[in-house]
Amino acid sequence: MNLSRPFIYRPVATGLLSLALVLVGLLAWRLLPVAPLPQVDFPVISVTASLPGASPESMASTVATPLERALGSISGITSISSSSNQGSTQVVLTFDLDRNLDEAARDVQAAINVVRGELPAGMPGNPEFRKIDPSQAPIMGLALSSPNLSPSELYDAASTILSQRLAQIVGVGEVGVSGASLPAVRVQLDPGALLHRGIALDEVRNAISQANALRPLGVIEDSNHRWRVSTNDPLRKASEYRELVIRHNDGAVVRLGDVAEVSESVENRYSSGFHNDRPAVILMVSRQSGANIVETIDAIYKELPRLRALMPADSELSVIMDRSPVIRATLSEAQLSLLISVVLVMLVVWLFLGSFRTALIPSIAIPVSLIGAFVAMYFYGFSLNNLSLMALVVACGLVVDDAIVVLENIERHIEAGLSPLQASLVGAKEVGFTLLAMNLALVVVFVSILFMGGIVERLFREFSITLAAAMIISLLVSLTLTPSLCARWLRPRYQADNDTSAGAAKFENRMSAYSQEMFESLKNGYARSLDWALRHGIVVMLVLVGVIACNVYLYIALPKTTLPQQDTGQVRGFVRGDDGFSFQLMQPKIEAFRQYILTDPAVADVTGTSGGTGGLTNAQLTLNLKPLSERGVSAQAVVDRLRANAPKVPGAMLHMMVDQDIRLGSPFSRSEYELLLRSDSLEALDEWSRKAAQAMQDLPELVDVDSVGNEDARQVTLNIDRELAKQYGVDMSTVASMLNNAFSQRQVATLYDDMNQYRVVMELAPGYTSQPAVLSQLNVLTSGGARVPLSTFATWDYGMGEDRIRHEGQFASEGIGYGLAPGVTEIEAEDAIAGALDSIMLPTSVHVAPDSGGPDFGADLSQPWLILWVLLAVYLVLGVLYESTLHPLTILSTLPSAGIGALLALKTSQTQLSLIALLGL
Repeated sequence: MNLSRPFIYRPVATGLLSLALVLVGLLAWRLLPVAPLPQVDFPVISVTASLPGASPESMASTVATPLERALGSISGITSISSSSNQGSTQVVLTFDLDRNLDEAARDVQAAINVVRGELPAGMPGNPEFRKIDPSQAPIMGLALSSPNLSPSELYDAASTILSQRLAQIVGVGEVGVSGASLPAVRVQLDPGALLHRGIALDEVRNAISQANALRPLGVIEDSNHRWRVSTNDPLRKASEYRELVIRHNDGAVVRLGDVAEVSESVENRYSSGFHNDRPAVILMVSRQSGANIVETIDAIYKELPRLRALMPADSELSVIMDRSPVIRATLSEAQLSLLISVVLVMLVVWLFLGSFRTALIPSIAIPVSLIGAFVAMYFYGFSLNNLSLMALVVACGLVVDDAIVVLENIERHIEAGLSPLQASLVGAKEVGFTLLAMNLALVVVFVSILFMGGIVERLFREFSITLAAAMIISLLVSLTLTPSLCARWLRPRYQADNDTSAGAAKFENRMSAYSQEMFESLKNGYARSLDWALRHGIVVMLVLVGVIACNVYLYIALPKTTLPQQDTGQVRGFVRGDDGFSFQLMQPKIEAFRQYILTDPAVADVTGTSGGTGGLTNAQLTLNLKPLSERGVSAQAVVDRLRANAPKVPGAMLHMMVDQDIRLGSPFSRSEYELLLRSDSLEALDEWSRKAAQAMQDLPELVDVDSVGNEDARQVTLNIDRELAKQYGVDMSTVASMLNNAFSQRQVATLYDDMNQYRVVMELAPGYTSQPAVLSQLNVLTSGGARVPLSTFATWDYGMGEDRIRHEGQFASEGIGYGLAPGVTEIEAEDAIAGALDSIMLPTSVHVAPDSGGPDFGADLSQPWLILWVLLAVYLVLGVLYESTLHPLTILSTLPSAGIGALLALKTSQTQLSLIALLGL
C-alpha cells in the first residue's frame, strides 16, 4: 500500500491542505499564552488561624496540633507542615498531583468545621484557607507612597481600592498587600487609673464591644404606614470612644477617656514597608492559572492611569517589579534560536544537495511541521514558553531528516532513469516503513517522559508532547507534501540545466560540483574507516566498551542539579534578627542592609516589608536588578558580590538568592536550600539543631548558614497558685482573658464603614508594657464580680522560650537554611553536610527529614534509570518494527558515541547535568 499515491496525484489539494495547516498553526500561535515555563498546578492549600497575643507554644498546642490532626485525615495529602508564631499559625497541606484541588478544598472546609469546637474560644474568627501555588512568583509589583499620608491611610486605599480593581483585570489572580495595616481606633489603658477606680480590664472590653452591637431592631407598622426602627449612628472615631461610659462610681461617671488614651492608630503597630528610601505599601500581583503573563501585565499598565486617578492627590503609585521584560527577552531569544536553527538547516541542506530547487523541498517541510505543532499545543492547552520552544528547536534538526530521506531516495530513482512522478511513487513507498520506524523510535524516547510521574512529568509534559507532535506531523508531511513537491519540482540534472538561466545554471553547477566533491571525500573517508573497522572487529568492540565506560564515568562524575539556574533579574532577600529582639530594635538593622544594597550599581530598586505575618524580627526584601545589558554580570554574580561585602550587623543576618520561576521545597524555608531536622522532643531538637548549624557554618562549601529559630525569645512566666485563685473565685480562663486584654493588641470591636471594616484595638499604654512589673497593677474579676489584684495569687519570673514552633509531618522540626558557595554543586554540599552530621553524632531521637535539601522534583539525577528506561523502550519498538532482536542492538550501538560527545561538552563547558541536559541525552 502506497500512502503517498493520492497526494502525489493531487498536488493542488496537497498544497492547499499544507497551507491550511500553516494558517491554522499561525492562528494558534497568536492565541497561545506566554509564560517563562509550563503551567504546573501544585495542589497546595494554606490554612491560617490567629489568636492575638498567644505564645508560639500555645498556638502550636491549642491551634496547630488540632488542625493538623483533623486535616491529616484528608485523603491524598502528601505532606503537612505548620509554623506557629506569636498569635498566628499557618498550616500548609500539599496534596498528590492527581488530587482535584476543588474537592480537596471542600474536604479542608469540612475538617475545619469539625475541629472548630476544639480550638480556643478567643479566636477572632474561624481558620481560613486558600489555594496557593508555590511555583508561581508574582508577575508585577507596585508601591504606593506619599510624603504626607500615613502608612495606614495608604494601606486602606491599597486594600480597599487598588487590590479590588487590580483583581478585576483579566488574568490577575491574587493581589497581596503588605507594608502596613488598616487604620484602627487604639485604646491604651492606664493600669494605675484602672486600679484607682477599681475597674478590671474585662469591664472595659465589655463596654467597648457592646457600644457597637449592631443587631436587627425590627419595624413598627399600622394599617397605613410602616416605620423601620434604628438607633443613632454607631461610634466611628476615637473622639467618640473617649466619651464612652465605662461605669458609674458613686454617682460619678467614668468614661473611657478617664482611664485610657484613645487615638486614631493602626491595627498592627508591628508592620512596615519601604520602596528604596521611602516608606511604602507594597502590592504584589500574581496571575491566574494559565493566564498570559505578558498580556496580563500589559492590561495592568493600561489600567494604571485610572488607578492613579483614584488615589489621593499627593500619593505616588510606582511599578517596582515587572516580569514581562525578562520573559519577552527570553522568548525572543528562544524564537531567534528557532529561526536561526531553521535557516542553518536549510543552508546545510542546500550545501550538501547542491541545488536550490532540491533544497527548497525540505526547507518547506521544516516550517510546515513546526508551525503545525502549534495546533497541537493550542488544543492541549499549552503555552509558548522556554521548554515548548526548546522542543521546536530540537525538532528542527529531526524533522528535516524525514524530508531528506524521502528526497534522496526519489533522486536516486530519477538518476536511474525514472520520471519524477514515477520516482516519487516508488521512492516514497520504499521509505515509508523506514520513516515510521525512525519517528516511532523518537516519539517513544520523548513520550517516555510522561511516565516519569511527579513534578518532572508535569514540568516537561509540554516539551514531550510538542516534540512528539512535531515528529508525527513531520512524518505526515514527508509522506504527503514532500513526494508531491518532488514529483513536480525535481528534474534530471541535464533537464534542470536546460530549465535554468545560464548564470543560475553556472552557479548551481559550481555548487553541485562542490557538493559532489565534498560528498565523495566524505564517502571515501567513511569507506576507508568502515573497511578498517570490519577488519578489526575486536578492536572496534573494545573501543565501544571503552566508550560506554567513559559515558558511565562522565555521567557519575559530572556535577548535577535539578534545573539550571535562571537569571530572572530579580533577587529575593531575607533579613533575620535574633529571636527576642523588639520590632523597633530591628528597624535600624534592616535600614543598614537596605542602604548597603542600594549602593550596588546593578540594583535598580529595593522593596521590602518587615513585621506583620512574617515575624517581628524578620524582613522580606525584593531586589529588582537593572537589565543584563546595563549591569553586565549575572544575577548570581550580583548575589555573590553583595554576600561577600555585606556589613556585619550585630544580631541580624542577610540571606539572598536569585529568584526562580519554579521554587519548591518547604513553604517555611527562607533559604535556597534547607536541612530539616525532626524530633519528638523540642528540647532535643533545639539542642542538636544548634550543634548542626555550628558544624555547617564551618563548612567551606556552604554560605549563609542559618538555623531559623535557633535563638530563644525572652519571656515572663506566671506562677499561679491555683488553689488560692480558686478561693478568690478566679479561674484560669479569666486570667488568660485579662492578660490577653492587656498585652496582645486585642481587637475588641468592629467599626463598619461604607468601604471597609475597621477595628478597635485595646492594650495597656506602652509606658506600662515595657517592664513586667506592670503585672502587679492588674486586677482580675472574680466569679462574684469583685476585683482581685493578680499579685495576690501569682508571682512571675523571667526565662527563655520558643519564638516559633514548626511542625513537619506533625513532628516538631527545625530548618537550617544554607546557600552554596561559588562553584559548589548540590551533591557536593549534601556530602559535606552528611560528613558534618556524622562528626557531631546525632542521637536517634533527632533525625534528618527525607525531604531536606533542595526541591524534590521526583527524579534522582544520580541514577541513570531514566536513560535505561528510554533505551529499553526504543529497543522494544525497533524490535517490533524490524521483527528482530539483533537489529535494534545494531542501531542502539551508535548511541554511546553520541552520548560521550554530549557529556564531554558539559564537562568542558563546566555545565552541570540537569534535567534539561538529560533530555538532550
